[in-house]
Amino acid sequence: MTFRLGGAHNCFNLKGIKMKKLCYLLCLIIFVFCSSIAFAGELSNKLSTESIIEKIQKNRVIRVGMSTFVPWAMKDKQGRLIGFEIDVAKKLAHDMGVKAEFIPTAWSGIIPALLTGKFDVIIGGMGITPQRNLKVNFTIPYDFSGMSMVASKARAKGFSTINDFNKKNITIAARMGTTAEQAVRKFIPNAKLKLFDNESQALQELILGRVYAVVSSAPMPVFYALKYPGRLFIPLKGTFTKEPIGFAIRKGDYDALNYFNNWILYTQSQGFFKERKAYWFESKKWESLVK
Repeated sequence: MTFRLGGAHNCFNLKGIKMKKLCYLLCLIIFVFCSSIAFAGELSNKLSTESIIEKIQKNRVIRVGMSTFVPWAMKDKQGRLIGFEIDVAKKLAHDMGVKAEFIPTAWSGIIPALLTGKFDVIIGGMGITPQRNLKVNFTIPYDFSGMSMVASKARAKGFSTINDFNKKNITIAARMGTTAEQAVRKFIPNAKLKLFDNESQALQELILGRVYAVVSSAPMPVFYALKYPGRLFIPLKGTFTKEPIGFAIRKGDYDALNYFNNWILYTQSQGFFKERKAYWFESKKWESLVK
């Protein structure tokens, strides 16, 4: 009997030891899991709160997302990027004591590329709109632009108002994902809208007579009307919209927003934007660089 009781007692103790080890192991797993979550959360918070200003200074380079729009940004005969926005970005980089790295990106995907960290800031003539502002933060405006139109002399002969183009049998081209697309949908809703990835494709359609007009930010339409005077003309006087232009950055980076806003205010006070805009938008001194 003693042997049996002792055996049962030993068996009970053995089961107790196993249970204690199991509980200990379970507690250890829970502790490690919770610690991992806490560490990941802390790391995530650190990454989300670290300003791109610190990153730019650390890496000695500011990565600028942009797309080509004449004369905002374009390539010269040697393949180098030139234009109003290129001057703005280079001035910003100079004042920060870093280099500017330009990352050309399709306009329709430029905001998603910013959000995934492909570059630090968009400086590309981007109009500030409520829809875009839901996804990114904008600086104060450093410029204002508006929509203009260049039309085919053959197909749009005698057209001089928005209403002339606002008809179902009229086809208008614009660049996909731009405020030009939004402007056509809002102000010329009855016309057929043909969208392209870049403006050179839209203009090619216009020159070939496949569309009546191309809507784009000023002064691009005027530039192409002067370039092809026998085929194209400007049907409307001035612009038919006005929109503020700002830098776009990822949300939550208030240090960067503060720096860029103050840089814009200071640079405006020095006359830089006015000077460069006069060169790129009000003169043709740069035409020999691209022709």
